[in-house]
Formats: sequence, structure tokens, C-alpha cells
Amino acid sequence: MKEELNILIQAQYPLIYLLTFEEERSEQAIAATVEKLKPQRRIFTWTVTQGIVEYGQPRTSQTPQHNTLSPEAAIEWIVRQKEPGIYILKDLHPFMDSPNVTRCLRDAVASFKNSHKAIVLMSPVQNVPVELEKEVVVLDFPYPSMGELNRVLSHQLQEGRNKRISTEVREKLLKAALGLTRDEAEKVYRKAQVTANKLTEEEVEIVLSEKKQLIRRNGILEYLDEDETLDSIGGLDELKRWLRQRSDAFSEKAREYGLPQPKGMLILGVPGCGKSAIAKTTSRLWGLPLLRLDMGRVYDGSRVGLSEANLRNALKTAESISPAILFIDELDKSFAGGAGSADSDGGTSSRIFGSFLTWMQEKNSPVFVMATANRVERLPGEFLRKGRFDEIFFVDLPNPEEREEIFKIHLCKRRRDISRFDLQQLSKVSEGFSGAEIEQAVIAAMYEAFAQEREFTQLDIIAAIKSTLPLSRTMTEQVSALRDWARQRARPAASSVADYQRLEF
Repeated sequence: MKEELNILIQAQYPLIYLLTFEEERSEQAIAATVEKLKPQRRIFTWTVTQGIVEYGQPRTSQTPQHNTLSPEAAIEWIVRQKEPGIYILKDLHPFMDSPNVTRCLRDAVASFKNSHKAIVLMSPVQNVPVELEKEVVVLDFPYPSMGELNRVLSHQLQEGRNKRISTEVREKLLKAALGLTRDEAEKVYRKAQVTANKLTEEEVEIVLSEKKQLIRRNGILEYLDEDETLDSIGGLDELKRWLRQRSDAFSEKAREYGLPQPKGMLILGVPGCGKSAIAKTTSRLWGLPLLRLDMGRVYDGSRVGLSEANLRNALKTAESISPAILFIDELDKSFAGGAGSADSDGGTSSRIFGSFLTWMQEKNSPVFVMATANRVERLPGEFLRKGRFDEIFFVDLPNPEEREEIFKIHLCKRRRDISRFDLQQLSKVSEGFSGAEIEQAVIAAMYEAFAQEREFTQLDIIAAIKSTLPLSRTMTEQVSALRDWARQRARPAASSVADYQRLEF
């Protein structure tokens, strides 16, 4: 970013929009860039509380320029200056909808030609009026790198008891803080020291807890903790094998081998067959944080452009704490009709859909997208073309062997000894049931026996199964259509089907 900023200033770009929460760190970066340029440029900052003051002067000697508290007066003052300079306007975004401010900025841009002057709009929120779209360059100020975080950590170690830590512990503490601002990293390292009087490997969890707070503050992403493992899901052996093969896909060893970073996977299938459970347990298998993107929270009609900004901020947050898994449940509902919704919502869904597709195609950060869907006919075709996802898996209803395994898993969760249950018979009577429906049959049998103050039996489970009409029968046409589509276009998640298709081929 510093290099890009340096080029833009030397090329006399008049208006730069710098997206950042870190004002002090951003100002230092701008000052370091400007210091080496010729001709010399003075730096001024503006806030609505202080007006325009010169950067780098001691706070006690800073004298605000007369009557520059309003944005219009500040910009007019900037236009009157004859010397080269950089003018940092902080938090101007609430005023950008004002016609007067927009006009003042356009007048300033027109007057800056060959003057070595530039305005930097510094804000955590992007709000660019249409009138300025052709004049402004938008830059994202990156979060601290490992090297910057290392300096923060070293400073905190000097102030603490354990002034030296092993290289392995240092690396874990630094990776845990990736995605935090410099101030956030300083605070969380101090918090870890106050908690344990020293910084060790055990304090990595304290640093990670700050990252969870970052996700919660975002409001659109949700940090999920998952205790279950892949072994708690019955069947789907082909899908599990694919995931286990890629358990080290984000390691440096994989990069040295020449492997590209995985992009993501789409899991299609019948509702209740373990699609969401697979996504959640993968985070534990791979040892990566799991972030759920709630598309319902992305959409915000209170102001034009806010929905798109919400999505950008959510994706930027996910990238900042990568490597991570971004989980989108029921993708078919989130983006259904996204390409043709201009009449219903002014094109917001279409723009969000396009932004997300572009991000998936061009992202270089190690964010693995795991998406699930039930209704493939609702998904826009752009999602399904090769290159968006590494693989598209189809999760069908469990076969007899998988149903036995599912019954075994759910019974073992609730009773140590399950020898009294005939798993083969239970599998036979539950034909057409999904994994979720099997679990609910076991729970219903337990409630029935609990109400009668006795232990539940095989007959209780069979009775619960007989009294349930599975989704595969109530939605036969939908399930059949999904199977027909997936037969030629998706990879089966069950090993028995995959092996058969390989033999057939």
C-alpha cells in the first residue's frame, strides 16, 4: 500500500480515499512516504472538532487554522494554499452526501493541477458520491504484517517478566494476532501478560479470544466453535477422504510443494443429510477458524450502497484473520435470483452477487469457502461453473450401511451399551430417512420411554420411525430432480456410489 500511495502522490493524483480504522498508523505511513518526496510537502490534518492543524507539531503548539471546523471552510482553505501539501481529512464520510461538500471537493480537484497538492480522505467507511467516482482512488490500508506485530510483541516482552520466548511460541502468538489492528494487538498482549504475568503458548487462547470479539463486533460474520469431529457424521466417506487429503493444504509445506491454495467447495444435497455438519467439523479437522456469513445481515436498505459495504467489510474481515473457513449455509436462499433482481430491490442483490463472484474468482488470501445448498435450480449458473469451487459434492439420502452407522453414532452418544439394539433392523425400517430424521426418531423414542419412567427400546425407535413421514416422501419430485441433476454434474459424497461410478467409467 505504501508503494501505491507513493506512486499516486508522485503522479499528482488529487483525491485519495484511504479506508482504515488506524488513524495514527496511517498518518505515520503517509508521513514516511511524503518525507522522501521532492518537492517537500507539508502535511495537515482536519477533524470536525479541531479544524485544520499541521501534522507532526507538538500538541501544545498546534494552532487550528482560523474558522476551518466545517468541511466546506476547510476545503476552501486548502484550495487557497500555494505551497505543495498533503491534506488528510478524517471522517468526512457523514458529510459526503452534502451537495456543498461534493462541489467543494470537485472544485479543489480542478484547482490542484500541477500544484503537488493532494487530499487524503481517511475513514473506516467508504462513501463516494457518484460525482467523485472518476476523480477518487480508493485504497485499503492493510492490517499490521507479521513483522509489525513482531515489533509490538517484542516491546510487550521487554515490559514483562519473560523477556525471551521460543521461536515456536512467538510464531503462534503472532499468527493468533493476525487481523488485529496495532492497538488491538498491544492491548491483547498486555491482557495476556496481566492474566498470567507472562506470555507463553497457553496465552494464545487469550489472543484468539480478541479475534472472536472482532468477529462479533463485525455483526455480519459469526465465529463458530465446533466440538464434534468428522467421526460424529455417518457415511459420506468419499467427501471425508477429500477433506482429509487437504488437511495441510494451507501449510508452508504445501506451498513449497507447489500446490495452490484451495478455493472452496459446494455441498448440494437433500435437507438433513449432514451438509452443515460437514462444514462445521472441517474447521476442527483443518485447525482453522470457522466464520459463518449471514447474508440476511448483509442486506441493509437504510442507505444506498450500505449492503455492498457490509459485504466488503465482512470479506475483508475474513481475509484479515485468514487462513480461515468462510461458511455460507443455504447458498440457494442467499443468492437465489441474484442476477435478475433489479426490479425488486433496485439492483442491490445483483451488485452483491457480482461482488461476491468477483471476490471468489480473484481472492489470493487463504479463505476457504464452504457453501451448502438444497435447491440447485435456484442457484445462478455462474456459481456452478468450474473455477468457482474446487469441487461440487452431492450428499444423497444414506444407504443401508450408512443408516446403520448413523444409528450407532446417535445411540452411542446417549448410551454406553447399545448391544440390545438391532442396527440392521433399524436401518431397514428407516429406508428413505435422512440423518437428521434418524436422530429425531431416537430422541422421540427416548421421550416416550422417559414419560413412562423406563428405558427406551428397539420397539420405541421403530414406533417413532413408523409415525414419521420422511421428507423424501413428502418432496419426492424435488429429491428426484436433484438426484438427476447431480448424477452428471456433481461428485457423490458416499464412497459406494463414487466407487461404482469409477468402475462404470
